[in-house]
Amino acid sequence: MLRVLMVCLGNICRSPMAEFIFRDMAEKRGLGGEFFIASAATSDEEYGNPVYPPAQRKLHSLGIDCRGKRARKMTKADYDEYDLLIGMENRNLSNMRRICGGDPKGKIHLLLEHSPRPRDIADPWYTGDFDTACDDIVEGCGQWLDKLQRELRVKS
Repeated sequence: MLRVLMVCLGNICRSPMAEFIFRDMAEKRGLGGEFFIASAATSDEEYGNPVYPPAQRKLHSLGIDCRGKRARKMTKADYDEYDLLIGMENRNLSNMRRICGGDPKGKIHLLLEHSPRPRDIADPWYTGDFDTACDDIVEGCGQWLDKLQRELRVKS
């Protein structure tokens, strides 16, 4: 089982959206048992808070339930616990490397790094644009799932 941690600044918008969207995509492809997906923040300012209501509504519009999710801060131990740590923007990647003390095994990646237009996912907490953030997250999760699914086939 591949363990994937989605990471953003507060763990109330982008990373939980990525966690639940990736999980939903994997389950719909019959790959739910191949992955353990979670999410975390690089800061503790939202610690314990639920998914931000506009992000909840966006997930709900996709038929995805995120009830029970609470924000948590990423720890150095997450580097050893997870196979992939995927950040939503380059600032997250810098903070993730700081928290983990570097990235000696090359586990830290950007969600949209496989896109024809690699880019950060703008934080909808500040932009208010949950539609674009969600579209970008769907794109990135789909690309990562395609890549990982191909790798799983090679290993089988």
